[in-house]
Amino acid sequence: MPAIARRHRLLLAFALPAVLSLAACGSGVSLDEPIEGPTWRLVQLQGEMVDGGGDPQGTPSVQFGSDGRAVGSGGCNRFSGTYSRTASQLRIGQLAATRMACVAPERGQREMQFFQALQSTASYRLQAPARLVLLDGSGRTVAMLQR
Repeated sequence: MPAIARRHRLLLAFALPAVLSLAACGSGVSLDEPIEGPTWRLVQLQGEMVDGGGDPQGTPSVQFGSDGRAVGSGGCNRFSGTYSRTASQLRIGQLAATRMACVAPERGQREMQFFQALQSTASYRLQAPARLVLLDGSGRTVAMLQR
């Protein structure tokens, strides 16, 4: 075997794993990074940006506890439920919520859509450490949250 061909094989054997590992590090995404702890606030729902109107209480949010409980606000009502997470799989169980009326009808509609998005979540993706994307069973984005 010519010396040049051996050098190319040797170069590929060492360079390819290094390039692949650098590419993975550069994405800023780690499926092993936990989502538990911080409060994740809704920024996009069904492809549309969400404006909390300057009222942090009116912005839907969720917090995943290390005990398998999910708690948060739909914008009008508080909710709680269970969840399970394995690698990038995320399943949110049945949610229980208070039953307060929303002052603004559009806020009530957004709350209902947020609850539906949570319930339809099958997996997630982290975009940088501060952005959580919830995906349905088909891999479509149903909601985007940030901490």
